[in-house]
Amino acid sequence: MVQVMAQRALADAMELMANAMSQEAVSRTADRVAQEARRGGEDEMRLERFMNNKPPIFKG
Repeated sequence: MVQVMAQRALADAMELMANAMSQEAVSRTADRVAQEARRGGEDEMRLERFMNNKPPIFKG
């Protein structure tokens, strides 16, 4: 009986650990996605400023 309770406690601890690790991975992924979105916005602003300066048209 004690062994079964110990095994159950170990299984519960492992489940909690796995859940914490997966939540951390999801959080890191969301942070990366947000960071990439911010970078994309900066790139768009840079291109917009460039185009507002009436760059020459390249005819290649």
